[in-house]
Amino acid sequence: MKKARETFMHILFLIAACTSILAVVLICVFLFSGGVPAMLEIGVFKFLFGTIWKPGNNLYGIFPMIIGSLYVTAGAILFGVPLGLLAAVFMARFCPKTLYRILKPAIELMAGIPSVIYGFFALVVIVPWVKNTFGGRGQSILAAALLLGFMILPTIIEVTEAAIRAVPNSYYEGGLALGASHEQSVFFALLPGARSGILAGIVLGIGRAIGETMAVMMVVGNQPRIPGSILEGCRTLTTNIVMEMGYAADLHKEALIATAVVLFVFILIINLSFSALKRRGK
Repeated sequence: MKKARETFMHILFLIAACTSILAVVLICVFLFSGGVPAMLEIGVFKFLFGTIWKPGNNLYGIFPMIIGSLYVTAGAILFGVPLGLLAAVFMARFCPKTLYRILKPAIELMAGIPSVIYGFFALVVIVPWVKNTFGGRGQSILAAALLLGFMILPTIIEVTEAAIRAVPNSYYEGGLALGASHEQSVFFALLPGARSGILAGIVLGIGRAIGETMAVMMVVGNQPRIPGSILEGCRTLTTNIVMEMGYAADLHKEALIATAVVLFVFILIINLSFSALKRRGK
């Protein structure tokens, strides 16, 4: 009877794993079958490096959206990753237990807040602050980067904290035995040991930043042009798809699906880069 239950659970887990793989394969088939022909019809070079997006004139250049996505994501990384790492280190090794019981649920609550709520917060707080401090319209790359930096914090903090706590305490004790201080043992013994988990947290944060749509659409300005500075507005790949998919048809719709293909490739490159860094760290 026990062996039968084990066999049943083995088959159930195998079916679940195969279903997940099948879902990814079907998504890939849908995207590439709908997007690649559009790229070929428009011209791959014109589509990827064209600077004008005017569907009414059959001009489909997504280079401004690629640049906008890269700028916004890079800004979110510069703001969110250092802050998230330091917060995770504090919670794992420096935070008093009384304060930890408050901070931990607060960070978990941040992870569950809908993105549109973040968007409203940024529209009311971050956009006016950017406008009053740096000038411009406020709806800009800087506002979107700050917003995404806040949004990726819970992911980075939770994954990094778990990775630090998973490192054997002997690493920390070994640092102390060699004469290192508490801070030195944490930063130079524990953190290198948690490198794989830290990288996973950063990659998950980047994935959320580059794939976020609704909140970014509310603060980024949505201008399909190459921005001249971080105080100007732009349009990202995700916002471009959401804004126009509702009324797109024919080649226009296929071009938006092709935009999703480019976004998918970006995410794939990020994950492959993480895998390469993980193998190099071993």
